[in-house]
Amino acid sequence: MANNKSAEKRVRQIATRTERNRAVKSRIKTLQKKALVAAGEGNNEEARKIFQQLSSAVDKAAKQNIVRKNKAANLKSRTNKAIKPA
Repeated sequence: MANNKSAEKRVRQIATRTERNRAVKSRIKTLQKKALVAAGEGNNEEARKIFQQLSSAVDKAAKQNIVRKNKAANLKSRTNKAIKPA
């Protein structure tokens, strides 16, 4: 447990950042799932629109070091590959 004021503050900061990062990752997973479902249903235009949102969210997360840049590239690539045939 934290022994001094600065350590207590670091614990609070980490909790805040963890919550924020978890929300961003959850949003990315939700958008990816929505894009794949839309593509599976044959709704290509909606899938493309959701993919643009996903791409933006992933790039922002990579820029903030929430996800690594290679993971961001893989997410976008795999999702786009899954959407394209639809």
